[in-house]
Amino acid sequence: MVLTKTPICNFGEKANPFKLKGIDNKFHKLEDHLGKYGLLIMFICNHCPYVKAVIEDIVNDCKNLEKEGLKSIAIMSNDTNDYPEDSFENMISFSKKHEFSFPYLIDETQEVAKKYGAVCTPDFFGYNNKLELQYRGRIRELKDLKPVRSSESDLLKSMRLIIQTGKGPKDQIPSMGCNIKWSK
Repeated sequence: MVLTKTPICNFGEKANPFKLKGIDNKFHKLEDHLGKYGLLIMFICNHCPYVKAVIEDIVNDCKNLEKEGLKSIAIMSNDTNDYPEDSFENMISFSKKHEFSFPYLIDETQEVAKKYGAVCTPDFFGYNNKLELQYRGRIRELKDLKPVRSSESDLLKSMRLIIQTGKGPKDQIPSMGCNIKWSK
């Protein structure tokens, strides 16, 4: 595990189109999932201790955002040969266990992660309804791999700001997690 932090948000950068297979065995395109107020794209995986630490927060935040007109998608881009815990079958189990209300997609070629510049799991990309990047920060503070729940999550607050104004917060704390497991 190599601890990696996300780069600073490149405000206004357009979302890259994709077509990826979901755990429902259907193919999903970017444009099919844009909500009235925007879209949250998350790069996650099943085995990362950082993802496991915040998966409950991710699921709850996404359910709340969906009610407010912003949709979410999770993408798993890790090399499943070297990391079998992240296999398609395990993605199905992981999503059922945690009651995902959003599509969970596999990026087998890792091309989507590369196009987005994803670096770690979790890595959050928050877009407004014009698919312009407005958030590239953390979900919330972690202390010893445990969420600090003294207030609403950074992700939820930021995405709600995007819903209300179309713009993300100027100050963002980078997400951090395990590096994406690139194929050799």
